[in-house]
Amino acid sequence: MKTILVVDDERNIVELVRLYLEKEGFTVVAAGDGEQALVQYERCDPDLVVLDVMLPKLDGFEVCRELRRRGDVPILMLTARSEDIDAIVGLELGADDYVTKPFNPRALVARVKAILRRTEVTAKGGRPIQVGNLRIDGRRREASVGDRRLDLRAREFDLLAALARDPGVVLSRDALLEDVWGTDFPGETRTVDVHVAEVRKKLGDDGPQVETIRGIGYRLIPPPRGTAGAAAAPATE
Repeated sequence: MKTILVVDDERNIVELVRLYLEKEGFTVVAAGDGEQALVQYERCDPDLVVLDVMLPKLDGFEVCRELRRRGDVPILMLTARSEDIDAIVGLELGADDYVTKPFNPRALVARVKAILRRTEVTAKGGRPIQVGNLRIDGRRREASVGDRRLDLRAREFDLLAALARDPGVVLSRDALLEDVWGTDFPGETRTVDVHVAEVRKKLGDDGPQVETIRGIGYRLIPPPRGTAGAAAAPATE
């Protein structure tokens, strides 16, 4: 039985999330502010944290930063603002995914299950993937560009691996959602865009580039042969 720590200062949201998670067999522990969240984290050692951004005492970003100092527990951020900046900041601090309020509780449960599934699955056999100077080791869940190891969150790793399995092939946003987030994921394709932006930053200018194909999706373009890793084609929006 998995334990989920739900952190939100709105009691009605906590109870709604608790109801739907407990129906699916999860144990739910709640916290109403950032300081209590850290105390509960140490007490219950949760398998995943559902973390609101707007919290008293310590906001969700500070809590996320501190949780990352303490370990690798999966974190699903909640935000009442639809602006991408909140999602980007959360992902940069180490969150695995985000949900924007108001949300469908069934959708949140599906997101929790997808995150847990992705973090629990051990990569099966097969040789590491090599695209130019990018190397992806599925067994170790490690990726590097040349001698530089990429600091990828779980979802970012899965997204990059999906693109690298077929370099040069265009993958639609819907296909990436299904491959990386799972068939039960009810989110929007904008989620893919936010994660691609983070992967691009971490690949840098010396690795393969993720190219946007307008209205369709993305493809991974390896650097031209004989170069140090400059982009073969710039991303276009």
